[in-house]
Amino acid sequence: MREISRVPVCRACLAKPEPLAADYFCAQCRAPFRNAFPLDEKGLCALCRRGVSGFDAAYSYGFYEGALRELIHLFKYGKVQTLAKPLGRYLALALPREESFDAIVPMPLHWRKRWQRGFNQADLLAREISRRTQTPVRHALRRVRATATQAGLTNAKRRKNVSGAFRPKGAKALLGQRILLVDDVMTTGSTAAACARALKIAGARQVVLLTLARTDRRLGFDLQLRDSNNSGSTEHAQS
Repeated sequence: MREISRVPVCRACLAKPEPLAADYFCAQCRAPFRNAFPLDEKGLCALCRRGVSGFDAAYSYGFYEGALRELIHLFKYGKVQTLAKPLGRYLALALPREESFDAIVPMPLHWRKRWQRGFNQADLLAREISRRTQTPVRHALRRVRATATQAGLTNAKRRKNVSGAFRPKGAKALLGQRILLVDDVMTTGSTAAACARALKIAGARQVVLLTLARTDRRLGFDLQLRDSNNSGSTEHAQS
């Protein structure tokens, strides 16, 4: 008898995404690099050395390409919400077993975007991780203004675009807590950094970012970091 599934994707396609692999990673944000040049003696990239990232660590299952990108698009834009469970398995694989948290916070959508899509994909993913780790989900942030799409913006403009876009729902509501911030994709980290800062305003002790995928920007990182270090600029290829 043929197996019946609520997920309109065959097992072979669900098994295609490969875990993230690179020669070098930042010890904090896990940004991948082709060589060790951008990293200091502690293994930190320039962004993390300057404290721009906002979050304390970041984990992703794979690069935002190929089969994983197609599954995320089907989940997010095709509105196949039943993909949350198999994608949640990939999230769980990306998170080290020794990590523990007081609460899981999904990346909030602006109300208009959520109304248009019908759901918040980060919320569905957060629930899957909550179920697997027995950690409560807290909707501790609100997106107080809609932001322009980040695509095509410089890193400085990305940071400006999301600056002040998130607010905590209560003053010191997360006092002393270690928070897992969940989203589907990390591009430059600007949006996650803005969320992390808002969570720390609410009292969070640490914020760790967990995403299904991150864009592969290794060549851009390497080249721009080299230019930055040579010129003394404070800007970085990652935000």
